[in-house]
Amino acid sequence: MFRYAGTATELKLTGTETLALSRATCIVMLIAYISYLVFQLWTHRQLFEASEDEKEDSDLVSNESAIIGFWSAFIWLVLMTGVIALLSEYVVGTIEDASNSWGLSVSFISVILLPIVGNAAEHAGAIIFAFKNKLDITLGVAMGSATQIAIFVIPLSVIMAWIMGIDMNLDFNILETSCLALSIIITTFCLQDGTSHYLKGLVLLLCYLVMGVCFFIFRTPKNHAETVNDITMRSSNVGLMRV
Repeated sequence: MFRYAGTATELKLTGTETLALSRATCIVMLIAYISYLVFQLWTHRQLFEASEDEKEDSDLVSNESAIIGFWSAFIWLVLMTGVIALLSEYVVGTIEDASNSWGLSVSFISVILLPIVGNAAEHAGAIIFAFKNKLDITLGVAMGSATQIAIFVIPLSVIMAWIMGIDMNLDFNILETSCLALSIIITTFCLQDGTSHYLKGLVLLLCYLVMGVCFFIFRTPKNHAETVNDITMRSSNVGLMRV
């Protein structure tokens, strides 16, 4: 964001300054996410409680016998988490080769294809709840996942990379930043009146289609990461020389 705030003569951020700003921002975002959890689960839990009709439905569901026990579910969760971690490592290691072989940009694969495939079960669940006219649950699934990725997973990844000695920052390009801002604005306008109809859904789908086309056409230079690392190393060397 600061990169486009002024001209080159007015504002110049080195790789070290961008990295420090990203890490500080991630710490603030993690604090905000933890505060949100405390607000939702403890201090103001009554604001998020289900209505009477939803409570009746949940009571009917709770009367059904459990298929597996707690420890069985916990073990399966741990095993599936390990499998997903291994598959994610494989995907990250082969995404550039897949981009070259398929003729698709890395941005399109990572921003469009992977989220659709990886969150297929979550999307299906949201659609099923929407067909059952349970809009609160649908929004909770969709918006909750997006919120968790934006203000928890990404900042946590930057902090973990910091601990591991990896220079990872939040220096997104102008297309990614614009798409994120546009998504937030459009979603806010669609949800502010508390109603839903097919035209709003169509607008959201068309906006997503336009973003998909942008990422399909846009190609990040192969030496982009190397350039960022070079800038970071040069800035560090300059700082050491000044000391």
